[in-house]
Amino acid sequence: MDISSLIGLVVGILMMIFGMTFNQDARTFQFYVITESFVDIPSILITLGGSLCGVIGCNKLADTINSFKAFALTIKEQKVDAAEAIRNIINLSNIARKEGLLALEEAANNIEDEFLKKGIMLVVDGTDPELVRGILETDLTCIETRHKTVIGFYEKWGALGPAWGMIGTLIGLVKMLKDLSDINSIGPNMAVALLTTFYGSVIANWICEPTASKLKVNNDQEMMVKEITVEGLLSIQAGENPRVIEEKLKSFLAPSVREGLNEGSGGGGE
Repeated sequence: MDISSLIGLVVGILMMIFGMTFNQDARTFQFYVITESFVDIPSILITLGGSLCGVIGCNKLADTINSFKAFALTIKEQKVDAAEAIRNIINLSNIARKEGLLALEEAANNIEDEFLKKGIMLVVDGTDPELVRGILETDLTCIETRHKTVIGFYEKWGALGPAWGMIGTLIGLVKMLKDLSDINSIGPNMAVALLTTFYGSVIANWICEPTASKLKVNNDQEMMVKEITVEGLLSIQAGENPRVIEEKLKSFLAPSVREGLNEGSGGGGE
């Protein structure tokens, strides 16, 4: 489990609760303040309901369902490891160098990564290198497009949350101005009007923007691993030395990760 997003969500709401309930003068927490001052059902319906309806209206229903499901990916550990992908490529290059490209077909049977397995089979079948690159890069483009659809869902929701919060504020102000003759109603109506803006900001900055950013990070990591796979397979097909392949692929990694790869690398070659 990747707990960074979970920590952000939990600690974020705890900080808000702290700010809502802490009484500076009495040095105590007054939790009843949350329900009395910060919970307003009409404001929640306007902001949350309105922004949700807006973002659903901007997407296909299937994309909306997939986007909600993708939220779990922010706290799920991603099975992508660039260093491990390079080790796998080096092992495959050693097999191909010693036993020939056809030996990779048997090695592919023990590989769980469908993208890597697909590339290996294209190489084993003797497909033209440019065609191999074209097929795999098309696959990459389609994967990234699907990821961007989900990311765009949360970015759009993050934009609509504050917008609907402002709509709720305007509704509250209209109601307040219509009852302006009643001095006692001005304060409560103004508080309700501001709550919708508060809810909109929470939706955008506590849920949507962090989720979109985390999904972008996950997408970038997956794309990098797949690009490593494409370059590695084409290098194997070209008959390059495993040492040369390793040095080429290490350029994708940060210097600190390269050092760890050097220590545990099984690469070599003749």
